[in-house]
Amino acid sequence: MSQEKPIVVVALGGHAFMRHKMPPTHEEHQISAQIISEILMELINRNYNVIITHGNGPQVGNLLIQNEISQSQVPPQPLDVLVAMTEGSLGYIMQQSLLNELKKVGLEKYVVTKITQVVVDEDDEAFKNPTKPIGPFLSEEEALKRKNELGWNVVEDSGRGWRRIVPSPIPIKVIQRHTIRDAAKQGHIVIAGGGGGIPIVKRRDASGNEYYAGVEAVIDKDLTSALLAKQVGAELFIILTDVEQVYINFRKPDQQALGALTIEMIEKYQREGHFAVGSMGPKIGAVMNFLRDGGKRALITSPSGLKDALAGLTGTHFVGRI
Repeated sequence: MSQEKPIVVVALGGHAFMRHKMPPTHEEHQISAQIISEILMELINRNYNVIITHGNGPQVGNLLIQNEISQSQVPPQPLDVLVAMTEGSLGYIMQQSLLNELKKVGLEKYVVTKITQVVVDEDDEAFKNPTKPIGPFLSEEEALKRKNELGWNVVEDSGRGWRRIVPSPIPIKVIQRHTIRDAAKQGHIVIAGGGGGIPIVKRRDASGNEYYAGVEAVIDKDLTSALLAKQVGAELFIILTDVEQVYINFRKPDQQALGALTIEMIEKYQREGHFAVGSMGPKIGAVMNFLRDGGKRALITSPSGLKDALAGLTGTHFVGRI
C-alpha cells in the first residue's frame, strides 16, 4: 500500500492578496493570488497534501467601511457575517488561481474552500477587555454616537482618530476540522480558516438545548492556523510573512537571523524580550502552540523564500524538544 502523503498547513497574511502600495481592487487581488499560487505549487511538487489559511484584515476593513457608507440604505452586517463573506470572496479568488496553476502543469486536483466556524469561550477575558481595532477611523463625535446607539467599544488610536475595538478570543475548536482533513487526505487543496475563522460560541436555549451562535470578534489567524494544523494532524506548519527569517535584535545594528530553533531556544529569546507583540510575537506564539501540542516541524519565511526554505537554504525552522 502506498504511503499517505503528509499534510502541510500554510498560513498566508491578508496582505498576501495585495502587493505593496497597490490599490485593494479585485484585479489586484487576482494578480496577487496568481503570484502566491505559483509559489505554493512547490508544496504540491514536494508531494504534500495542502491546506491553506489566510488573513482578511484589509478586506474585512473595507467591508466595514462599506457598512458605514451604505447604512442609511442597506442594513449593516455583523462582524461574524463579514468574516464569512471574506472567506467566500478570498477563497474564490485563491481557488480559481490555484485551479489555473494546476491546469498549466496538467495536474488533476480539486480546490475547495471551506467556510470555517471556530469555537471560542464566551467567558474568555477578551470579551471583557476588547483590544483589536477594526474598521475605519472615525471622529470622536461619530465614535461616541456608535458607542451610545450600537454599544460599540471605541478607543482613540495613536492620534489618528477613533476606532471600534472588538474582542480577540483564543480559538478552542475548528468545527469543520474533520471535513478539512478528509478533503486534504483525498488529495484536494483546501482553503480554510480565512481571517482566523468565524467566531462562534456555545449557548443553551430555554429548554436546555445546546446551539451555536456567531459573535462579533476577531480570532488571530495564526492561532487558528496552528490549532487547525494540530487538529488535522499536519506534519508541517508554515507561516508566510514579509520577512525571510525570524530575527533577534530586529532592525538593530546587531540584528541576527535565526536558522533553526527548538522550544527551549524560543523560550530563552522570549525571556530576553525578543519577538515584539505587534509583529513576530503572535507568529512565534502560534508556532509554540503547534509544537507543544505535538507538532513535529514548523517554518516561518516569506513567500519568495519558500522554495529555498523547503530545501533548507533559508527560513527559520522550528522543531520540538530534542
